[in-house]
Amino acid sequence: MVRSFPVFILLLLLIAPFSADFCPAAEAENAPADFVSLEQQYQQAKLYYNELHTNNTLGKLRDNWLNGVRTFRKIYLSGPKSDFAAPSLYMLGRMYAKMHKRFKQDIDLDESISYYRDVSDLFPENNLADDALYTVGNLYLQRKNNPQKAATSYSRVIAEYRNGDMYALASNKLKTLSKENEIPLPGGMFKRTYLKNLTNVLPVKYWSSDNYSRVVIKTSRSVRYRERLLEKINDKPRRLYIDFQESYIDPKYQSPVPINDGLLKQIRTAQFTPEVVRMVLDIESISDYKIFSLPDPFRVIIDVRGESKVASKKPGKSIPEPPVHINSPVQKNRPTSDENLVSDAPATPDLMETIIVLEDFKKTIANSQQSTKSPPSSRITEELITGKPLSLAQQLGLGVRKIVIDPGHGGKDPGASAFGLKEKDIVLKIAKKLAPILEEQTGAEVILTRESDIFIPLEERTAIANASEADLFISIHINAHPSPKVHGLETYYLNLSTDAEAMRVAAFENATSTHQMSELQGILSDIMKNSKINESARLAGFVHNSLYKSIEGIQPNNFKNLGVKQAPFYVLIGAEMPAILLELAFITNPKDSANLKSDVFLDTITSNIVKGVKNYIHSTTASLQSATKKNL
Repeated sequence: MVRSFPVFILLLLLIAPFSADFCPAAEAENAPADFVSLEQQYQQAKLYYNELHTNNTLGKLRDNWLNGVRTFRKIYLSGPKSDFAAPSLYMLGRMYAKMHKRFKQDIDLDESISYYRDVSDLFPENNLADDALYTVGNLYLQRKNNPQKAATSYSRVIAEYRNGDMYALASNKLKTLSKENEIPLPGGMFKRTYLKNLTNVLPVKYWSSDNYSRVVIKTSRSVRYRERLLEKINDKPRRLYIDFQESYIDPKYQSPVPINDGLLKQIRTAQFTPEVVRMVLDIESISDYKIFSLPDPFRVIIDVRGESKVASKKPGKSIPEPPVHINSPVQKNRPTSDENLVSDAPATPDLMETIIVLEDFKKTIANSQQSTKSPPSSRITEELITGKPLSLAQQLGLGVRKIVIDPGHGGKDPGASAFGLKEKDIVLKIAKKLAPILEEQTGAEVILTRESDIFIPLEERTAIANASEADLFISIHINAHPSPKVHGLETYYLNLSTDAEAMRVAAFENATSTHQMSELQGILSDIMKNSKINESARLAGFVHNSLYKSIEGIQPNNFKNLGVKQAPFYVLIGAEMPAILLELAFITNPKDSANLKSDVFLDTITSNIVKGVKNYIHSTTASLQSATKKNL
């Protein structure tokens, strides 16, 4: 104190001229700037600031700090284009930050941020500009507890001062914020050459009902991913997160989207690290979930099931909502969230890691050299229809109130084609014939997955059925074969298969290759535990037998019964209800193709699909009544 007192007196004398009434901005700007004078004033002002900072007697009075503020402000106004303009603004920011820390007045913090911003906005080329932006980020993060605004300031350092000395510090801050908060990493952190090596995670879609949600994440190519379910902690809900390795997501796709359907509260996506994209599903109520991937294009499917806390829907006719596209740049008025992205559970090596790469093999008229030998008929037996124990659906007496009909292919995917016919057109015509008759004769609501020539991915068709809470799902297709001699009818339900012909048909419908289908079987083995295999087999049996008997009646010996089979069809994966896929004829066979052009043939098919469904419903009711009588 004794040593600094003379300095204190000297500084007061030096500052005195600046502490008086200082000139307005206009007068200062019009006055000629004396370089030597400004330099001297700036050095004296800095000396005074240091004394305020180190001398408790001088620094404890707010008025002394305000005197120092006036000095730097006067230097700036005296020479707003001088070499001391930017440093003076920077010192103003620093002084107000010190005042806020010492006197705890919020106005000082706001003034500090404002002056630091002036440095970067008014003097972007000055070497203090990136320092000022970085300091603003620190003030928002440490003093205002606002990580989002802090990240905005750090991101400006990344975007505007890539070669500056604050770049590395801002980059480290952003990486920390990415892990601990819902904040994406800016694209400026990634070099173009680096981005080329990362897989792009694309906008996400979801379908949802009270007790089911399906989320589909597409990527630019196959990608390794890991998942983990975190239990509820305090006020944080259960969270399922998926980490996509060596991936990047554009910041415009990273906004969180609320769902609040009873199962999922919201879906959040962020660039967790420069190499990992993390997607988080906040889950309200869950009993089970499954994650699997499909190829061409590569996409990851997440099915969440549970007991909804939302009240049951009112009865009445419902139309499936179109898929909800989330994280889309065209969405507006999307709410933001300050909730933290999962950061307390880093992905570890023992988590699931899955990759499936299936080769492209589109369903068109085939001319490759494949076996033309047809397998023996595997017509479903009466034992399978009536001899199995009653299913849970039978025991509970659940009726068939809603049926989803899926006309295969559509839009850019024509399906099989031959003799001037396209599969997508035929199956849509059949579906439109089928819907009103099925609705009239069963009393059920009937929904078509498509009513026009549009393309719908396979996983979306199942999602429509599940989100609609359908009781039956019937996918309609026309078959194809390399040999024009092969003809007839076959019906499928979802299951594992070693039948070469069934795998070939599944490969056609899945638009993939036969030799990679065995890899899918491993994924299916777990998914199948929750599928209604027995009920699907019963439905397949009734519909298939009704179809074959009717067609055989009008064309004896000209239509082959290829039986009921099982195979891993993508369109049936995850179906919550009995689900079958009909291959009604071979478009590549001349006789079958001629039949497909006949309205009589199509009407016969339509009426007997209805008959098969009715037989299935009546059989279920009869079995239930029989079981009830035995228990009386």
